[in-house]
Amino acid sequence: MKLEKIHLENFKTFKEMTIKDLPALCVFVGANGAGKSTLFDVFSFLKDCLESNVGKALRQRGDFREVVSRGEHERNICIEIQYRTEITKRKRLVTYHLEIGREQGKVCVVEEFLRYKRGSSGSPYYFFRFSKGKGSAVTNEEDFSKTDEKLNRETQDLGSSEILALKGLGQFEKFKAANELRAFIENWHVSNFHVEASRGLKDAAMYAEHLSETGDNLQAVAKNIHEHHSEIFAAIVRKMQRRVPGVSGIETKDTEDGRLLLKFRNGDFRDPFIDRYVSDGTMKMFAYLVLLHDPAPHQFLCIEEPENQLYPTLLHELAEEFRDYAQRGGQVFVSTHSPDFLNAVELDEVFWLEKENGFTVVKRARDDQQIAAYMADGDQMGSLWKQGLMGKVDPR
Repeated sequence: MKLEKIHLENFKTFKEMTIKDLPALCVFVGANGAGKSTLFDVFSFLKDCLESNVGKALRQRGDFREVVSRGEHERNICIEIQYRTEITKRKRLVTYHLEIGREQGKVCVVEEFLRYKRGSSGSPYYFFRFSKGKGSAVTNEEDFSKTDEKLNRETQDLGSSEILALKGLGQFEKFKAANELRAFIENWHVSNFHVEASRGLKDAAMYAEHLSETGDNLQAVAKNIHEHHSEIFAAIVRKMQRRVPGVSGIETKDTEDGRLLLKFRNGDFRDPFIDRYVSDGTMKMFAYLVLLHDPAPHQFLCIEEPENQLYPTLLHELAEEFRDYAQRGGQVFVSTHSPDFLNAVELDEVFWLEKENGFTVVKRARDDQQIAAYMADGDQMGSLWKQGLMGKVDPR
């Protein structure tokens, strides 16, 4: 599955925004406060709504009034995504729409639906459509011999106007499109990596297949890959050896008191260094390589400002790692302030965010004729950004 379109209305600084034709690797630049973190929070918000409910996800962000755009408190928040997925051996464009508002002071899901076209023409079919906790869903959606009128529609009552229909229906395989989308969103990884959280002794009994958003289980994930996917771990170590001076090996170690640590071997010294004493950049590069070489990779990643703590010469290679991940079937969104990182990306992959009348708008580098011409002549994106050619990206 791959996101192809995002549409937002009244979500924080995004009063109204649409991004279409999203590539597998999307790189977003913008001044501080332009809305990059807010854009990424859209994906965290959807995941939080699914894992708990809409009310709780809003309260985690300060409640409805803090999430809805300024001056739009009487309007609804709208999030719509389109993605392409295989249904009955054919790639189809699916739309998921979520509209959140308030009724008598209480948060509710005003409208939620999932739709796609069953044929090459005609209007899309709604495979579920709910409002305020009640609606219906099609149970034989893959029976393409049936007309819309003959599809089996099952009425459902979710029991709460704050619960997503996607959460309830997505538990059951008979609602295939909902089941697949729920699994897709639950598998999203929106990184909030903290170097300090990734360091130190951990419980050796802890088991983890995937890196957490903060990276606090890095040791356990590394141990799992080392023990069950040794060839992948060896590839990670080889890349670390090439990219981080002095690193000649990495090992996971169970201590006598039942804890787990990482050890980095330096060819100049006999004894390895435990992770507490290696640089922030070394830890961060290792964490990214572990994430990007997950044996069961996420279909969608969001990474904010990967350049922090990394030496500038490593950023070109890191961008190539992100692109390689995307080419292997994932999709990666990256925000950055680094010209060195931007110099490694392509014209079609870059978007910039800027404020107009207090709200965020998103513009695409390929749509700017001057930038496109410079890139065709051999210029690099980071150099063009430093020259101030991307709208109001420069905070000065």
